[in-house]
Amino acid sequence: MLVIFNPAAGAGRRRRLARAIDWLCREGLPPDVAETRAPGDARLMAAEAAWRGEAVIVAAGGDGTIAEVAAGIAGSDAALGILPLGTANVLALELGVPLAPEGAAAVLAAGTRRLIHPGLITDEAGGQRLFVQMAGAGFDAAVVQGLDLGLKRRLGRAAYVVQAMREVARHPFAPIEAVLDGTRHRAGSVIVTKGRLYAGRHLLAPAARPAAPGFQVALLAAAGPGAVVAAALALPLGLLPRLPGLRLLPASRITLSGAGVALQADGDPAGRLPARIEDAPAPLAVLLP
Repeated sequence: MLVIFNPAAGAGRRRRLARAIDWLCREGLPPDVAETRAPGDARLMAAEAAWRGEAVIVAAGGDGTIAEVAAGIAGSDAALGILPLGTANVLALELGVPLAPEGAAAVLAAGTRRLIHPGLITDEAGGQRLFVQMAGAGFDAAVVQGLDLGLKRRLGRAAYVVQAMREVARHPFAPIEAVLDGTRHRAGSVIVTKGRLYAGRHLLAPAARPAAPGFQVALLAAAGPGAVVAAALALPLGLLPRLPGLRLLPASRITLSGAGVALQADGDPAGRLPARIEDAPAPLAVLLP
């Protein structure tokens, strides 16, 4: 078992990692630990470990780290393990992985291999990026791209609120054209999701299933500060799926375009539109309770 950890995440997360490793060692399963130094390291380390034949490769971090490790092991026989040490931990919540380090370690020790179907983003130049939970285009992606990582380390989730307040006054709210399985739609914001949850425990797409191919696509027709405020109020109340002007549609192949519109994947910046989104070529094995 190899655990891939980003030491820039902070001392608190290192302590949580140590608790998980101590638990594994007491159970006679001491893992190897590799620490990243720069973006992209987790993917390279995971790919090398999969090539060496590691059975379980663990992402110790948030959703972005998990997506990097998943991309590195894609197409191999290795299973993805999750130690949720991030800010939102959306995938862990989606899949039922405990947030407590000892509980997550127990899943690594005795969990069941199950398959999920990641998504794949292809940009205009042909570059590709795998995601495990969701991709967003529009306002939420602009917030992610503008977020100060130091502020995120200090404030956690509250940093997104601060950045959203900064962004709402200057965001151009350019229209997005979304083509879902050949049918054209226009929207102010788009979220393409493999799972039910968004930004933590908040319900977005009740019909989404990570173990099934395809996506649920949330199309928010309205654009502007008023739409942002309405969505922000609906989110913690679990009312986002019933927000006026929000449509949830199933799709297998999605093309998004819009002048200068930002794109994010699993909470990390992912460039700008246009982009094509479809299922990754193969499912991914994950250790789950």
